[in-house]
Formats: sequence, structure tokens, C-alpha cells
Amino acid sequence: MSAFLKGTGVALATPFNSNGSIDYKGVESLVEYCINGGVEYLVVLGTTAESVTLSKEEKKELVQHIVKINNKRLPLVIGIGGNNTAAILQEMKDTDTSDFDAILSVVPMYNKPSQEGIYQHYKMINDQSPLPVLLYNVPSRTGTNMSAETTLRLSKLDKIVGIKEATGDFTQVLRILKDKPKDFLVISGDDALALPLVAAGGDGVISVIGQGFPEEFSNMIRLGLSGDTKVGFEILYKLLPVLDYAFEEGNPAGIKNILKKKGVCDDYVRLPLVPVSKDLADKIEEFVKSN
Repeated sequence: MSAFLKGTGVALATPFNSNGSIDYKGVESLVEYCINGGVEYLVVLGTTAESVTLSKEEKKELVQHIVKINNKRLPLVIGIGGNNTAAILQEMKDTDTSDFDAILSVVPMYNKPSQEGIYQHYKMINDQSPLPVLLYNVPSRTGTNMSAETTLRLSKLDKIVGIKEATGDFTQVLRILKDKPKDFLVISGDDALALPLVAAGGDGVISVIGQGFPEEFSNMIRLGLSGDTKVGFEILYKLLPVLDYAFEEGNPAGIKNILKKKGVCDDYVRLPLVPVSKDLADKIEEFVKSN
């Protein structure tokens, strides 16, 4: 059911114009760049999309645009999450998910629920979701870590098919891999740890940097999945400097500057985010030119 989520998915950024409106030509350029680069699936309205600064109407138009450009070429995952369970359930009802294959839903942020609260939150989503659901654990953004025990408990629910794990705690990832159900997907949310996770038995990555270097990154993950980790790590080590650059001054400012240097789209972001500094932009430019 969820085999299409193996390999490299990319959490698409949202290109903007200088006046802050969505740059739909840039969206098309980015989607085509990722598809032509060989990624396995696309993730829409994730954190990297600056989705928290998009209006309901903008989200709707952006989704429709990406669906049209993609034209069923790759599987699509849509981000529907937040810290108000009732609002998420309503958003799932109000969103046309007919062209999507799964929902990615982040651990609630700011109100910092207990592990039982996290479980009950996702159980409600499981019970009402029209699609398979990927959990998303990213404590650096949410302020709360979903434990391996809670993840494994949720893995028994029928609609919960996997997790995007971005805890940064590899021991926690190993605990999930050790005891998960056979078909439960463990997907890296940390680009630098994606290949080690795959080597340990994981299923791939939902990547930020993968949209800047789709061919190299997706090839690296495929090598890992096929057991050729030696060559995979050679690619990882080559990309390691730009992995740091992408997150040095926050996501998606870093990846948008990379995309600008690649000629894919511009690097405008919406406040409270700001573009990367000249110093970082120069380092990114040097890396892109030499690679």
C-alpha cells in the first residue's frame, strides 16, 4: 500500500515573487527540476513550503497548480498538521485529497502534549483520515519529542503507515527499526542521517536538499537501499558542506538560495524569515559552481 514512499521524497519549497505573492512559474520550474532529477515522490505544504504563512486560498491554489504540473507522474503527499486536533480533522474534510497518496502530519507544536496526548491526537487523525498517514516527529521545531514507544504504539493503527523521523537521536530511530511492524515505513527527516538510516533498515528520506540536488541525492538513497553504501557515502561526503549551508541560517532560506544559484527559482521568503546573509550566499555559490 505504501511502497511508493520508498526512496527520496522532497519537501517542496514555495517560490515567491519580490512582492510576496506565489511565483507559479517558479513552482513549475521546481517541480519539473525534481521530477527530471529522478526523485520518487513530492511532498506539498510541508514545513519547507512555509505553509504556516500561506492563506487557505493560497494553499488551495498551490495544491491545484502542483497537481496539474505533476500530471500523475509522481506520487504526492500533502502536509496537514498543527496543534489543534479539531482544526486538522476539519482541514482534512475541506481539502480535496483525491490526487494525493498520503497525508504527512506533524507532532503538535507549542502546546507540548504528553505522550498520551500525542497518541490520542494521531488516533483521531487515523480514524478520520481519507488517506494513509505518515507521522512527522521533529522536536527541534515542535518542542516535543514523540518517543519510540509512542511511535510503535501508533504503528499498530490501520491508517498509520510510517514516520518521518527527524529527532536527530539515532538511537531512537534504531529502537523504532528494531521493533516496528514489517510494513511500517521509517523515513529520515534529517538529510545528513538519511543514508545511515537506510543502511540500518530504513526506507528513504523526505528531503530538503534533495530538491537542490535531486539527481545526486536520490541516487545516493537508491544506492543505500540496494546495499551499495560505499558509493552512497562517497556522494554524501561530497554533499556534506552544502547540507550544512542549507540549514545554517534556517530552512527554507538556505535551500531557496541554493535553488536560486541553480537557476530554478528565486530565493524570496516571507517574514518572519529573511534571505540568507551575503557570507552564506557566497559559500553556497562557490559550492554550486564547483559541483
